[in-house]
Parts: sequence; C-alpha cells; structure tokens
Amino acid sequence: MSDLPPDLPPGLPADPPSARRPAGELETEVLAALWAARHPLTPQDVQTALGGGLARTTVATILARLHDKGTVERTRAGRAYAYTPTVQDPAGLAARRMHTELGREPDRPTVLARFVSDLSGEDERLLRELLGDGRDHPATS
Repeated sequence: MSDLPPDLPPGLPADPPSARRPAGELETEVLAALWAARHPLTPQDVQTALGGGLARTTVATILARLHDKGTVERTRAGRAYAYTPTVQDPAGLAARRMHTELGREPDRPTVLARFVSDLSGEDERLLRELLGDGRDHPATS
C-alpha cells in the first residue's frame, strides 16, 4: 500500500516543491557577501562566503548579471574574475534601482509627481530637507 494521499497519482511527491526565492533575493545575498568582504571576491569566494549552498555556476551567473546591471565591477584574477560592488550598501542599491526605473520612462515629470504624491508626510519632509540643503543629512556627506 502506498503512503501517498489517495488524490495524488503514483510517482508524485506528497509535498509540493519548495517555493522559488523572491526576485532579487540571491542578488542581494551575493552583494551582502561582497559588502562584508571589503575586497574583491571570485565566484568561488562568494560561494564559500554564502555557506556553499549554491552551485559555483549559479553564483557566477548572478555575478555576471550584477555586472551587466552595473552593480558590480570585475577584474581578472587568474583565470576567473574578482568582483567588487559599485554600490556601497542596501540604500545605494535601492537608489540605483530607483534611478533605473526612472530612466525607463520617457515622461519623467509625471513619474516623479506620482512618486512624490504617494510619499508619507515624514518622507515628504525628509525629501524637502534633502532638496533644500543636502549637507545636513549624513547620507549625502
């Protein structure tokens, strides 16, 4: 007698396959490893820093995609490349993504107007402060 529930055909697992990771999660993990290292890492170095749970080829593919996006730069390290982030932290990554999205739309004034209209009161105050004189905010110095 089979251990499968009666509504499953033979040969199928009783548990559904694990859900896919949210978009960008692996890229964020790879960038976190690069930020923590503070020096260039090869795909093998990144794989090790992530605990070895990903195949080296997967790590290399993620690094190549980040390079294509301009989020990391690479230099030759023997037969491989060593990667360094071009953004300094998660805030810099978010800012780069915002710039990328803004650059995709030809009607920039409308995009900016809609963005600003959806800000909370606190975010609007902060944005006004930053636009007035950015020297007072630590993220701009």
